[in-house]
Amino acid sequence: MQISIAKSELSAALARVIHATASRSSVPALSGILISCKEGVITFFASDLETSIKTQVEGLITELGTIAVPGKIFSDIVRSLPESAVNLTLENDQLNIDAQQSHFTIRTLNPDDFVRFPEVSENQQITLPSELIKTMVRKVGRAVSKDETRAVLTGIYLAAEGDEVKMVATDIYRLALITQKLETALEEPFTVLVPGQAFEEVVKMIDEGPVTIALSQNQILFSFGQTQFVTRKIEGNYPNFSQLLPKEWAVQATIAQTELFEAVKRVSLLAVTNAAVKFSISVEDQDLTLASQSLDLGSAVEHVMIKAEGSDQEIAINYSFLLDGLSVIESEFITIEIQDSMKPGIIRAAEEDFLYLVMPMRIN
Repeated sequence: MQISIAKSELSAALARVIHATASRSSVPALSGILISCKEGVITFFASDLETSIKTQVEGLITELGTIAVPGKIFSDIVRSLPESAVNLTLENDQLNIDAQQSHFTIRTLNPDDFVRFPEVSENQQITLPSELIKTMVRKVGRAVSKDETRAVLTGIYLAAEGDEVKMVATDIYRLALITQKLETALEEPFTVLVPGQAFEEVVKMIDEGPVTIALSQNQILFSFGQTQFVTRKIEGNYPNFSQLLPKEWAVQATIAQTELFEAVKRVSLLAVTNAAVKFSISVEDQDLTLASQSLDLGSAVEHVMIKAEGSDQEIAINYSFLLDGLSVIESEFITIEIQDSMKPGIIRAAEEDFLYLVMPMRIN
């Protein structure tokens, strides 16, 4: 095999498929990248058995063939090369890498050890704009659970019906929900539970243009540009999140998002031994008091002007969870809804149709 390809094109292809290589594996093929040439198209493929990624780029092919290389060292070498054409030549079981005055030789892997790209029967699919997917995953991604013992909570639940699409994520302690409108209504409902980490990887790869999500019995195929990304579906029933959302509130307060975000950051500086920040809403004074305390360090109190209706209420919330939710909101104003100190608090960004629920902490 002998090919020549622009360094920028080669780097971009490797940056995509490297996400599907195993960082530590006793099987060399699982940490490798398979490169094959056919009719002017160079295909790069990697799989760690959990995730498989395939992408294609154009290049000058002098001699057809297929090679397999160690993923990390090959990517590191290419990244270090000058901006020029990169020539790859296979000689026996070694790959020569040449770019201007740089020359590397690395040992190749056995291509026969690689698994084939999964065959995904597209029983059901949906196509969404890339910017829509990026926005929605960014809004809910921080609420995805890291607890592998509860697999369904490590995913992002995507549900589309009619002209609406929703994404939901929860780790029990908080829940994020965003709803967006579709330009064209769907003929059939579409639901899937995507591993949160895989969804984050897809978002890093996609540029402009549409993204098609296709389902088979136990796999999900993302197709965008010249790249295909396959990952497993998470099996199991996602919690009925609509039942978790309070139907009423005792107090509702509207506040500037930036003002609240900065106030929580300041007050949280003293929330060292106790992550709770106490919210006290006075409807008569139209005031929100934020307070935190550390027995060893001291305490912090801050007042923020609000527009509130209902009855005075208090609730304590984990400041880290709160900042996660506030940080992804772009609306100028948000609404806080509280039932009482023992029930979840709700943050709403009406302009973005975004809802963030946080479980309360005990107030000392």
